[in-house]
Amino acid sequence: MGYPGLITPVGHREPVPRRIRGVLGGRVVLDTTRAVYVWEWPPYPRYYVPAADLAADVLVDEDHEERLPLGTARRVGLRSGEVTRTAAGHVHTGDSVPELAGLVRLEWAALDAWFEEDEEVFVHPRNPYARVDALRSTRHVLVELDGVPLAESATPVVVFETGLPPRYYLPRTAVDFTHLEPSATVTACPYKGRTTGYWSVRAGGTLHPDLAWSYDFPTRELLPIAGLVSFYNEKVDLFLDGEPVERPHTPFSPEAQ
Repeated sequence: MGYPGLITPVGHREPVPRRIRGVLGGRVVLDTTRAVYVWEWPPYPRYYVPAADLAADVLVDEDHEERLPLGTARRVGLRSGEVTRTAAGHVHTGDSVPELAGLVRLEWAALDAWFEEDEEVFVHPRNPYARVDALRSTRHVLVELDGVPLAESATPVVVFETGLPPRYYLPRTAVDFTHLEPSATVTACPYKGRTTGYWSVRAGGTLHPDLAWSYDFPTRELLPIAGLVSFYNEKVDLFLDGEPVERPHTPFSPEAQ
């Protein structure tokens, strides 16, 4: 079963119409309405922000120049109070792409938290060209692994996310938890929020790590999936209305829930 792919080319740039803020060491060190989306690869963009919109004392020049795909840039660190982050990002010179001159591309983990307007964003910026929809359905979904039934429901919520296969979220009463073992894993998604539960699956004497997850408190837009459980299509056998669904060949990543 196919699904829409991502079409934004690498190198594409657009202005960010949202206020972007970043927190480090308990204070806001980045506050800008002049950020730029830059696509370094198709799934999602990065924020490039004016160096002038970072707190004056936070940017540390590490005196190291690098040649990157979008041109020459100087490596920088961040310092806020007693918190220091080395190799936190790069300030672009604009020698290859003049529009990037003076813009900083920070590593996501270089800041303690990122915000679009007043709402926290996880993992990476949201792609303005992507849709994520949670739709109630009456399609019959059966999840198995190595012939072991794991879940079955005719009341799923289907999440359609651009560039990813549909995800089927099922009521907990439809899941056979005798085959599931709780995991300490926690992941986050820019569109759904932070997971509150992960499970590994034991089937045929083998423990398959982190195949199912749940969001008890998803973002406002994805409230229909609250408390439901979903499985990685890539790692289980999925039957939809009695027909087997071919396992997708998307690169497996905990971010791709």
